[in-house]
Amino acid sequence: MTFNKIRRALLALCVGAAALGVAHAQGSEGLSGPVRLVVGFPAGGAGDIIARVVADKIAGPLGVTVIVENKPGAGGRVAAELLKAAPADGRTVLITPLAPIVIAPLTFQKLNYKSDTDFVPVAQLVKFPLSLAVGKDSPNTSLKDLVAWFKAHPQQASFGTSAAGSQLHFLGLMLGQAAHIDLVHVPYQGGTPLITDLIGGQVPSAIDAFPLEFHKAGKIRLLASSGESRSPLLPDVPTFKEQGYPTVVGEAWFGAFMSAKTSPALVQRVSEAMASAVQQPDVRQKLAAAGLEATGLKAPEFARLVAADQARWKPVIEVSGFKGD
Repeated sequence: MTFNKIRRALLALCVGAAALGVAHAQGSEGLSGPVRLVVGFPAGGAGDIIARVVADKIAGPLGVTVIVENKPGAGGRVAAELLKAAPADGRTVLITPLAPIVIAPLTFQKLNYKSDTDFVPVAQLVKFPLSLAVGKDSPNTSLKDLVAWFKAHPQQASFGTSAAGSQLHFLGLMLGQAAHIDLVHVPYQGGTPLITDLIGGQVPSAIDAFPLEFHKAGKIRLLASSGESRSPLLPDVPTFKEQGYPTVVGEAWFGAFMSAKTSPALVQRVSEAMASAVQQPDVRQKLAAAGLEATGLKAPEFARLVAADQARWKPVIEVSGFKGD
C-alpha cells in the first residue's frame, strides 16, 4: 500500500470516528420521539394558551413533534404526578403555575411527588401580577383607604379569592400580617362568582389575577399589585411595596419542569428552546393579550426563583396553619 493510500485510509478512519462521536453527543442530548407538554388545567385556560404557543415555536429547534396534553385535576397536582411517573427521557414536560410546585408541598401532607427532588426547573415562561381589588361602588379608592376601613370595621375585614390554599389566599394573609389586621379569607369556587360578588358588594375586597377588561371598564377598582415593580400590563396600578408594604410581594408565574433524572444537557437544550420561544415578539404579543408577561428565564435562574418563592411562602403558610388534606 502506498503512502497516499495509507494516509487516505487513516483520514477516513478519523472522519468516521469523529462522525460517531458527534452522533453519540447528539444522541445523548437528543429526543427519541414526540415531546408532550402536560398542562394540569382544562383547554382554554392560561396554562393551555401558554403551552400551545410554546409548542408551535419549539418543535423546529428541538427537531420533534410537540403536543399538548390537558390533564386537569386537583389544582394541577394530577399533572405533576404524571410527570413523576414518566420516563426521564425529556419527552414529558410539565407546564404549571407556582401552586403545585411551591404551595402544595407546604400545605398537603400526602403528596405523591416531592417537587424539590422529583422535578428540575427548566424555564419560567410567563409571570403575572396578583391584584387586590374592590368593587366600583366601594368607598375605598386606595390601599391606604381600604386598610383604614378594615381597621374601623373589623367585623367586615375580609377578602375573597377563587380558591382556598392558593397563592391568592396566602397573599391576603401576608397583607393582613403586614398591616396588623385580622383579615378573614372568603374562598369561592372559581373566579366568576368571586367577581360577581365583588361587583355586587357582597365581599368588600378580593385578590386574583383579574381579567384586564374588568379594570379597564371600571367594573372593579384595582388598588395594588403584587410585583416587585409595576407590571407593564397594569402600569396604572401601584404595587403593595410602593404603598408602604415592602414584604407583600409575590408574583404568579407559569414554568416548565422535567424529571430530575433527565440529563443536564437535555434540560439545557429544552430550556434554551423555551426561553427563546417566549421572547419572540409575536409570542410576547399573544401572551400579553391573555394578560401574561413573557419572561423566558432559563433553568439556573428559574431554579433560584423557585427556591426564593419557597422561602417566601413557607413562613406565611406555617403561621396560617392551613392544611390542604
